[in-house]
Amino acid sequence: MSGPSSEGAEALASTVAGLMPGLRRDLEDLVRIPSVSVPGQIDAPLLEAFEATSRLFADAGVSVGRLDLPDTAPVVVGEIPAPPGAPTVLLYSHYDVVPAGDETQWTSKPFEPTERDGAIYGRGAADTKSNIMMHVGALRAWGGRPPVGVRLCIEGYEEIGSGALLSYPASDPELFRADALIIGDMGSIAPGTPTLTTALRGMANVTLEVRTLESGKHSGQYGGAAPDALITLLHAIASLHDEHGDVAVAGLKRNEWEGRAQPEEQFRDLGTVLDGLPLFGTGGLGSRIWSGPAITVVGIDVPSVDGAVNAVSPYARAVLNVRVHPEQDASEAQAAVIEHLRAQRPFGIDLDVQPGPTGNGFAAATDGPAYAAARGAWAQAWGADVLLAGSGGSIPIVSALAGALPETEALLVGTTDGYANIHGPDERVLLSEFEHAVVAEADFFGRYAEAFMATTKGRA
Repeated sequence: MSGPSSEGAEALASTVAGLMPGLRRDLEDLVRIPSVSVPGQIDAPLLEAFEATSRLFADAGVSVGRLDLPDTAPVVVGEIPAPPGAPTVLLYSHYDVVPAGDETQWTSKPFEPTERDGAIYGRGAADTKSNIMMHVGALRAWGGRPPVGVRLCIEGYEEIGSGALLSYPASDPELFRADALIIGDMGSIAPGTPTLTTALRGMANVTLEVRTLESGKHSGQYGGAAPDALITLLHAIASLHDEHGDVAVAGLKRNEWEGRAQPEEQFRDLGTVLDGLPLFGTGGLGSRIWSGPAITVVGIDVPSVDGAVNAVSPYARAVLNVRVHPEQDASEAQAAVIEHLRAQRPFGIDLDVQPGPTGNGFAAATDGPAYAAARGAWAQAWGADVLLAGSGGSIPIVSALAGALPETEALLVGTTDGYANIHGPDERVLLSEFEHAVVAEADFFGRYAEAFMATTKGRA
């Protein structure tokens, strides 16, 4: 954990400790804003969160602007010019949140931030308003004059797909031009484990349906000969996995995860896997959840058990969510699943299989000066070895920015952890993880400026 920047990192840690009461107050103010994003709607709370976020960055030294695009909330953009010879870092996050859901499942009110056991509870506390404050805190630690240039992209429609922002970086890359990206929408796999996420799986949805009868028929009179739509559908779905639980669709990329993987017991704990049950699949855990495919039935239309009648099902439908290797085109993977399902024809019956939304994944290059600086900064802040991890989730803007800025290093980091319960009741951010993340980003600015300029000088 030692190095040329260790003394500076310790000084920054002390500075951040003094800033934490104010950062916490500002985080709580953001959490109180119910900035739920809804397709086709830009309401007052969403605009209030935009304005509050803009003020926070303006007060932290950023020359702030507003980017308005079709079909999305206003985007906070801005800049701090780079010192001579220094790199520029783009800071990304989002100010919108998902709905609170059933509020009776919350221990405290979702939009009233509450501290319990060293954590702030509230919708958006982890996903991802504390990551907005991570960026703000890192700038405050440098008094608004960091040793790197800064650009902003803080959006308000991330939870519902980002709208027109996804296509905008390719049409105006100069607005986002930077030497490194800090994507503030991630965090540690578990508390105390500093984590750099280097890969995101892509995503593709597929809908399949089958109709065999004009209407349901009495199972006593017709069962055994009448083609049952539900049984037909289930046979097709069952073909997607082999007897071990591995995906059995040809054309889906998978390789073993290189490097340290998440411990299985930790995965079981985070996933609330019931005692004694096996996990799906074979091979390393990393390849099953980070660098390999997964197919999940996320919705199915079938008769309800409650009120069921003895009838042969005339119709059945399901939606599949396909998680795709970070380096495989999502549309290519979707086509492979569709081809597989259309070829099944259970009992000689054709299925109607249709494509749904897709989103490409992301695989980071980790051999540049930004990653070298990040490894040192995150290890120093947490006092522990850094884990390079993947994620099964998708962040649409990451592949859009990476496509527009192919030479830019992208760091996926943040304040959250595997127990934060994002999108669920009692979402929370640990104050310790929040503080470590602020320290790490502030320290990264200094380390990266030093490493970048040394690399540039060496090339000259």
